[in-house]
Amino acid sequence: VQLQASGGGLVQAGDSLRVSCVVSGRTLSNYIMGWFRQAPGKEREFVAAIRWKGDTTYYADFVKGRFTISRDNAKNTVNLQMNSLKPEDTGVYYCVGRRSGDETYGYWGQGTQVTVSS
Repeated sequence: VQLQASGGGLVQAGDSLRVSCVVSGRTLSNYIMGWFRQAPGKEREFVAAIRWKGDTTYYADFVKGRFTISRDNAKNTVNLQMNSLKPEDTGVYYCVGRRSGDETYGYWGQGTQVTVSS
């Protein structure tokens, strides 16, 4: 599975931004796709995920109500719509994937930088 993320950038607090991830190399019906992020000096943390089959979504508490994860079957793309961005949302956002029976995310994209200024 190859993951190619895009869409990061520099925005102001309160703005919106969408990051996307094109997935190739595998049929995704048995996969869970998602996003992690890593802020400067901090460990990577889970942000959101979606089951490719069935659309069940999962969110970290700190993004609930602000971020929305979705998928586009036709384009094999996972999107993360981020609204009401805060400076603490700054970081590198990584697209990730795992088979639904696996405990950890074994597939990682290269990351895209999101910077939120105050």
